[in-house]
Amino acid sequence: MYLSYYGLKIKPFQLKPDPSFFFSSKGHKRAMAYLEYGLSQEDGFIIVTGEVGAGKTTLMRHLFKRLEKDQFIAAQLVNTHLEADDILRMVAAAFGLPHLNATKATLLLEIEQFLRQSDKQGKRVLLLVDEAQNLSTSALEELRMLSNFQTDDKLLLQTFLLGQPEFRKTLLGNSMQQLRQRVIATYHLGPLDAAETKSYIEHRLVTAGWSGDPLIRDDAFDAIYSFSGGIPRKINTLCDRLLIMGCLEELHTIDQQEVNEVIQDIQQEFDLPVNTDLGADGLNTHTV
Repeated sequence: MYLSYYGLKIKPFQLKPDPSFFFSSKGHKRAMAYLEYGLSQEDGFIIVTGEVGAGKTTLMRHLFKRLEKDQFIAAQLVNTHLEADDILRMVAAAFGLPHLNATKATLLLEIEQFLRQSDKQGKRVLLLVDEAQNLSTSALEELRMLSNFQTDDKLLLQTFLLGQPEFRKTLLGNSMQQLRQRVIATYHLGPLDAAETKSYIEHRLVTAGWSGDPLIRDDAFDAIYSFSGGIPRKINTLCDRLLIMGCLEELHTIDQQEVNEVIQDIQQEFDLPVNTDLGADGLNTHTV
């Protein structure tokens, strides 16, 4: 809708993680340094935590995009409401291995053979597990056990765990001691500050082909930061709606007033109507 109006090539504020829009904030630079260090060690688990929408998945995809394709095999798990046997099936499926109706022993054998064959081909195998806070203790233990597959001098699988802040509490549990001993790098990704929020928005706009239209005033950036708290996903949601509004109202300048109007619209959409005419069971007693 607004792409042609503002002369943009692609949507600048899409919600799906896209490494081409990667923004290197102070926190993201530090997180990337930890990831690169962990990757260079060819060992154990690497953990990144952060609030919902902080940019963890985009960070990882940016890292994977830079890997030499002929040297790495990488797979991602996104459905993590899983128990022990299911996590093994998902790992097998992620690497394209037989998994339907397979026993645990068969799954482990298939995974081990795949890892050893990949090593013989000179390829490292990486597993990215998103939303790790949803994993059960038994599923985490199965992932830890997969790290036991090794040659005389190195592990055959390196695992990245991405999770929300509560995942850190899970790792501190008594049953997680062995997993903690396998963690070689960990980082908590915080929100952007006010200056980074402005730079982030401008970076995404420029990447999408922005040439200054619409002009976004400083008070608009301040309002966006105040609402979003510096969380990239919240910034994207608000800014996408701002551009839609700007297009519909034929605006070429966006200031605090427009931002506040869009924020109000968003808040109203998620406000549930208050129904005071309820029966004792909590159901509406009106009839039609």
